[in-house]
Amino acid sequence: MSSHGNSLFLRESGQRLGRVGWLQRLQESLQQRALRTRLRLQTMTREHVLRFLRRNAFILLTVSAVVIGVSLAFALRPYQLTYRQIKYFSFPGELLMRMLQMLVLPLIVSSLVTGMASLDNKATGRMGMRAAVYYMVTTIIAVFIGILMVTIIHPGKGSKEGLHREGRIETIPTADAFMDLIRNMFPPNLVEACFKQFKTQYSTRVVTRTMVRTENGSEPGASMPPPFSVENGTSFLENVTRALGTLQEMLSFEETVPVPGSANGINALGLVVFSVAFGLVIGGMKHKGRVLRDFFDSLNEAIMRLVGIIIW
Repeated sequence: MSSHGNSLFLRESGQRLGRVGWLQRLQESLQQRALRTRLRLQTMTREHVLRFLRRNAFILLTVSAVVIGVSLAFALRPYQLTYRQIKYFSFPGELLMRMLQMLVLPLIVSSLVTGMASLDNKATGRMGMRAAVYYMVTTIIAVFIGILMVTIIHPGKGSKEGLHREGRIETIPTADAFMDLIRNMFPPNLVEACFKQFKTQYSTRVVTRTMVRTENGSEPGASMPPPFSVENGTSFLENVTRALGTLQEMLSFEETVPVPGSANGINALGLVVFSVAFGLVIGGMKHKGRVLRDFFDSLNEAIMRLVGIIIW
């Protein structure tokens, strides 16, 4: 019993000393960092400040632009600017977004083809699995954030324009939306995928069915082919069916049916699938695909430089 108690005491004391040692190491690390920061501030010169500003110029300018934009928006809000004046203010931002959207397509294709072509076969399998999991997780998060924002903000609630087009229904069932997602993964035309994507739309059609009415009542489940057309067909059919004890009634109703449609915008999902497959094929071609690999590598480098120029 005494040896068991001694072992427990030693274990607890060792754990206590371990916690104390961890806290001491953390405290010493913080003290060393504070000392280095103090020494750096004491020895800081103008060249150090300029070097820091040049190294972090993009972040500083971005934060400054956000602060200036928000301040300017609140300052001009009491003046009740017209729609045309607001468009004038947003013109520089519109140009920036248009230039960035111009480079989205070549950036996606070149970066994916270059990345997948440069991987070996073993790394490609692991990378593909990780990419699929990453895409699924980010897509679920994006859908959740989108639904949450729509619930909170209610976009378009105050718009005066009609939200529904004539003869079409904007609400898409979940099954059709999921099938549209799969369809967009395999675009039939790559050129069309650069500016258009598949989207299920809906229209209505009139369906005519025949219901048989008996003397006891109607039988909704009973249906017969449409009657043949003769002169005075209605009275002729009525006389015959009365003699037989039944009467046929033509019922017409509208039915909503899905039809193929399209929506403006880049089919990014289809281009991603094609670029990944194309990059894997180029990577498997070894020396024969070297020219294509170098081409997409150079294209990716050029696009990245253009993005840097536009952002600055």
